[in-house]
Amino acid sequence: MKLLQNILGRIFAVYAALMFVATMLVILIPVWITSLLPEPYRARCLHPIFRLWMGVYMPLIFCPVIRKGKKNFKKGENYVVILNHNSLMDVPVSSPWIPGPNKTLAKAEMARIPLFGAIYKAGSILVDRKNDNSRRSSFSKMQQTLDQGIHLCLYPEGTRNKSGHPPMQQFFDGAFTTAIKAQKPLMPGILFNTAKVLPATKKFWARPMPVKIHFLEPISTEGLTLDDVASLKARVHNIMETYYINHNTKA
Repeated sequence: MKLLQNILGRIFAVYAALMFVATMLVILIPVWITSLLPEPYRARCLHPIFRLWMGVYMPLIFCPVIRKGKKNFKKGENYVVILNHNSLMDVPVSSPWIPGPNKTLAKAEMARIPLFGAIYKAGSILVDRKNDNSRRSSFSKMQQTLDQGIHLCLYPEGTRNKSGHPPMQQFFDGAFTTAIKAQKPLMPGILFNTAKVLPATKKFWARPMPVKIHFLEPISTEGLTLDDVASLKARVHNIMETYYINHNTKA
C-alpha cells in the first residue's frame, strides 16, 4: 500500500509541477511588465494577476482553496497578516487569497531561480538572512509597504514546521515589532492541509486535497510600544495555536 502511495504521489507531483510551469509561463510577461511600475501601483496590479494564476492553477491540481473570515478585513485598512508555516505551498496559497494587494518577506536566494525568480522578486521584499545590512533594510521596506496602504504577509515561525509537533513553532519578534512601530493591526491567518498536500518530509511527493485558509479577528496594536512585543507575541501565538488545534480535524 505504501509503495502504491509513493508511486501515485510522485506521479501527481510531476503533474502538479508541469501545470505550475505551464501556468507560470502564461503570466510571466504580464508580471514582468507590471514589475516595472513603482510601488504601490506594482503591488495593486500584481495581486489580481497572482490571484488569477493561483485561481486557475489550484483547481487544475485538484486543490481548491477555501477561504473563511474575509469579512474581518475592513475596507480602507491594511494589516500585518501573520500565518502558520508548514509547506512550500504556503506562500502561493496565502498571498493571492489575502483580500487586497500585499507583499511578503522572502528569501533572497529564491529570486535566483530562472523565470520563477522574476515573479518571486516582483511580489516580495527580499532578505538575505546572513547579511545584517539586508535584514535592517528589510525592516525599513516593510514599514514603507505598510505606509503605502499595502498588507504585509509574514510567517512569524521563520521556517517551515517540518514535524508538526508542536502544532506551531515559537514566533520571532519581527512581525510584532513591525506592527507596533507602524501601529497597524495584526490579522492572524491559519492555513490547513498545505503540509498534507506538499509535505516537507517527503521529496517530490504530493497529493490533491482542498486547502483552507481561515482569517481570525484582527488584533489591535494601537497604543502598544516595543516593550509589549513579548506579551503580544505570546498572546497571538496562543490564539493561533488554540484555533489550529480546535479546527484542524474539521478543516
